[in-house]
Amino acid sequence: MCMETRQGSPGLSDVNPLTGLDYPDPDIIRVGDTYYMVSTSMHFMPGCEILRSHDLVNWEHAVYVYDTLDGTPGQKMDGEQHIYGKGMWAASLRFHGDLFYVCFAANDTGKTYLYTADAVAGPWKKQNVEGFYHDGSLLFDEGKVYIAYGNSDIYITQLKPDLSGPLPGGLHRLAVSDAGNPRLGYEGAHFYKIEGRYYLFLIHSLRDRWMRTQACFVSDSIDGEFTGGDVLEDDRGYCGQGVAQGGIVDTPDHKWYAVLFQDYGAAGRIPVLVPVSWKDGYPVFGADGKIPGQFRLPRSEKAGYGYRPLVQSDDFKKEPGLSAEQEAERFGCYGLRSVWQFNHEPDLRLVRHDGNHGILWVETGKLCKNLLQTKNVLTQRMLYPACAGEITVDVCALKEGDYAGICALQGCYGMVAVTKRADGHYEVVMKSGTSGKDSISVMPGDTGEGTEWESVPVDRTEVRLKVEVDFGRRKDEAGFFYHTGSGWRKIGITQKLYFKLDHFTGCRFGLFVYATKEAGGKAGFCDFRYRTAFGTLYAGIKEQDMDIVPQ
Repeated sequence: MCMETRQGSPGLSDVNPLTGLDYPDPDIIRVGDTYYMVSTSMHFMPGCEILRSHDLVNWEHAVYVYDTLDGTPGQKMDGEQHIYGKGMWAASLRFHGDLFYVCFAANDTGKTYLYTADAVAGPWKKQNVEGFYHDGSLLFDEGKVYIAYGNSDIYITQLKPDLSGPLPGGLHRLAVSDAGNPRLGYEGAHFYKIEGRYYLFLIHSLRDRWMRTQACFVSDSIDGEFTGGDVLEDDRGYCGQGVAQGGIVDTPDHKWYAVLFQDYGAAGRIPVLVPVSWKDGYPVFGADGKIPGQFRLPRSEKAGYGYRPLVQSDDFKKEPGLSAEQEAERFGCYGLRSVWQFNHEPDLRLVRHDGNHGILWVETGKLCKNLLQTKNVLTQRMLYPACAGEITVDVCALKEGDYAGICALQGCYGMVAVTKRADGHYEVVMKSGTSGKDSISVMPGDTGEGTEWESVPVDRTEVRLKVEVDFGRRKDEAGFFYHTGSGWRKIGITQKLYFKLDHFTGCRFGLFVYATKEAGGKAGFCDFRYRTAFGTLYAGIKEQDMDIVPQ
């Protein structure tokens, strides 16, 4: 967990939303007494993060399945190209025959990928699966393998034994259809065989209004009729935002749970734990189709296990004395802490990590119109309902027209940065951008460079900057600050944040430097502090640092 460790207990507890962080489209398995969860990582790299838990409540990072995907110009942000809102979606995670399988489609390449490994820690072997399987879910069944997939129309296709593509002459059939749904037809397939019956779990929206809803269809045979319907229609009292799409899993003592997601505005799509029971061979989610506020949690044989936080402060220093396995797990972001991901495939020639002195140097490699074209933006998820990120930026090596700082990274971004002006002096500036619903194209009248709301001269080359965000009560706002030397001062406007299809992810902190006139400048980043609550937004809640968890 992020803010505290909530140990599994046989008592009744309220644990939702689980992580407080953007982990959409979860799929989940259990191997022995350990649970693994994968979720959509979109354009961020390294990608395809798998989390680990021993109680379904507390989660920690286990591994990134890949560092890079295909190295396309869009994935590398060459020129003005990008894959915002695309990339890796809705992976299927399975364990079969002593192998781990991860299968997903990438919406920028139009390809389906399969990764396999003997252990979660890897190494992971990559191959392509012929065809494009939207929200695909693998099922291994008596020596055969199938994939369920689709949008509105859900198909089941038999794959070759090596999963390289569809089996010629094998099963290919339409299983269920939600054609004509004016909002969201069936998708997000999760396919299981349980006690001899076949189960398709799907997400869709109610037809008369936007409301994510969980459905389930059951068949006695893989080529037989699937019957069923909606099994969960509940927003947990939160703004009509339904809970749906995810996997189910059993515990060692034969209890069942689902891990689904719920929309939390600009914070993203956050996992929710749902108890599942069975009646006449059909799953019952929660109680009468609703999620209880409190319910019995899974038991864990590892009570007291210390989970490493999913977000952290970072001094950018190495941890001494780690084993190779610990090093790979804790520093899985190209040698940086695994809580970080870059916004796209990074150009590591432009990144230098000085782990002895605790500073990360990032150099500009191209000219950018705005923040969203910037390579090597280092990101962490933002925590619902409120959090803040602080960073010290060394700008002594900036070139004229460079910007270096910290941002709230979405299509409608906001940023506080230090820039170097034409006369050589430095200023702290607050800028923001706007975005349309389906793309990062700027709104009419915008020059594409963002709007500069305020600038303040500074006479030093090390400046402390901060972003505060408030997602509670659907405010979805970000404030921007710089340290004067004697205290924090707000700069610019309070930026409204939105979850839109242009990025299709929850808002993140981003550390960045970009050039507008000449490439080759650089900035240093040190002493990142992640704070989980702060008095300016939540009076009476004690501020808490997300310190690095010791060995």
